[in-house]
Amino acid sequence: MTQLLVEETGAPTAASRPGSSWLRYIALKAGGAAVSLVMVITLGFFAFRILPGDPVRSLADGRQVTAEQMDILRRQYGLDQPMLVQFWRYLTDLFQGKLGESYTYNRPVMELILDRIGPTLLLTGTAALLSVMLGLWLGQRAAWRRGSAFDKAQTGIALVFWSVPTFWLGLLLLLIFGGGLRWFPTGGMITAGSAETGLPLIWDVARHLVLPVLTLVAVVYAQYLMVMRASLLEEMTSAYLVTARAKGLREDDVRRKHAVPNALLPTVTLIFLTLGGLVGGAVTVETVFSWPGLGYLTFQALSAPDYPLLQGTFVVFSAIVVVMNFFADVLYRVLDPRLRSI
Repeated sequence: MTQLLVEETGAPTAASRPGSSWLRYIALKAGGAAVSLVMVITLGFFAFRILPGDPVRSLADGRQVTAEQMDILRRQYGLDQPMLVQFWRYLTDLFQGKLGESYTYNRPVMELILDRIGPTLLLTGTAALLSVMLGLWLGQRAAWRRGSAFDKAQTGIALVFWSVPTFWLGLLLLLIFGGGLRWFPTGGMITAGSAETGLPLIWDVARHLVLPVLTLVAVVYAQYLMVMRASLLEEMTSAYLVTARAKGLREDDVRRKHAVPNALLPTVTLIFLTLGGLVGGAVTVETVFSWPGLGYLTFQALSAPDYPLLQGTFVVFSAIVVVMNFFADVLYRVLDPRLRSI
């Protein structure tokens, strides 16, 4: 009876209130993100245990070590315990904010990650900013000149770079501009043995940053270009653009003030979705250019294998991806009015 009265009078129910809808939506997405993190943590532990190689043998490589000493090392790192016991210890340490101690560096994994996350954010942040700016600018101009030589050239170049393996492109740029022409340094973040500070240090880091950033930008910007182009082509057939032209607006104003803002919705969401993947995808680029970030640290951990370090970097990379996907879902609901009623 009460429900009928509410429906007849048009009074909003708790489920139809905007605040309740928002809370339910965020709770649903946060729950999904939490489940993903739990799966990542579990997978990150067991997946690296099936990798070939013995971490204790890697530590003793090139040294005269007896079988008894090998057993002592296994007990020291807890590798002699059953798998489930190791997993429980891993979980308890993780909930205390500990990621274990690296076999290779004999340092807490959290310290190593905090030391290396700065260079990774510098590399991926610079590449992401340039990729977004270049992709959106070229994408909207290619769509507005659909079928022109500019459109065909830009889409063709973008598709070629998108399909090129990242490591191959990095090696090619390294050989041409680092080894052949010697315009830029071939590896590292600063010149070995350099004691520069201030502006000379910034210039040195910037020169080392050029080739790895160029590699990431060349591969990533194509996604933004193609999505922006496709979105704008859909908007170009809309009636509101005809109305804008009928009011006497110039084509540049129609594109910039009306078409582009509406076409940005899928691209803005894509930016957040690819940011997390960009950080994880830096493993290849950092390895090619010996960039001292999390990606290069992961490669070094794989060579050992260093289980705690691998687990720590895997959890960090995966958590970044999950968090960025969560922000993308929330942002999409903010930008798209059609989703606010869900």
